[in-house]
Amino acid sequence: MAENPPDTDFDATLRDIRRSLDDLLAFEGRYFIVPEEVMVPEAAFVQVPAGASEAVFVADVADTTDVADLETFHQQICECVRCPLGTTRTRFVFGSGNPTADIMFVGEAPGQEEDRQGLPFVGAAGELLTKIIGAMKLSREDVYICNVLKCRPPNNRDPQPDEVASCEPYLQRQIELVQPRVICCLGRHAAHALLKTDAPLSRLRGKLHQYQGIALVVTYHPAALLRNADYKRAAWEDVKWVRKLHDGMEL
Repeated sequence: MAENPPDTDFDATLRDIRRSLDDLLAFEGRYFIVPEEVMVPEAAFVQVPAGASEAVFVADVADTTDVADLETFHQQICECVRCPLGTTRTRFVFGSGNPTADIMFVGEAPGQEEDRQGLPFVGAAGELLTKIIGAMKLSREDVYICNVLKCRPPNNRDPQPDEVASCEPYLQRQIELVQPRVICCLGRHAAHALLKTDAPLSRLRGKLHQYQGIALVVTYHPAALLRNADYKRAAWEDVKWVRKLHDGMEL
């Protein structure tokens, strides 16, 4: 005689399914595919003085320790050629957002669209990051966004150790000036630069790290989410944690 199947709590199952769908809608809105061409308002373009690309100025980080604000720091280092990327870039991509933000997102390096506009995360991955920030009940104006590298590597290849070494002092100074409560590393390259580790992303996610006394959470780079949708639910859990660390809000 066959045993009766265990009782199933259908109401609880339906609640779980609804919560998963609510999370998905909050994370991505009604759209699941980011268009290849992302339009950015003309006002977002950064004007670079004529001849700046030919400059051979090399910023000395030691000379910027008394800089009191991000814009002044930006002006001091925007013509940097400490590594060969300074001679191949179109624009120096410093960062954008709230200069006193509690949440700071750090990516790895500018891509083609970022190099063209001089702003971080304005391509397809940037549009997804904007959606993620919106799902956190915040806007890009509420947070600060930057990269480890300030210049685009050729063909979007991975950052090289010497390039990271050249740019890392700039990132450290940005963090000192912004003074965030939480840093969210987008991808392994940002995490490796700040945490001084070569551990795989799978071992870095889901743990609360510290960077000079600042809470640090590691998640997937938005570009990875565009390549593999299976990562999106895990990334959503990561950024919900970032929001909770920021001000206690449960999403």
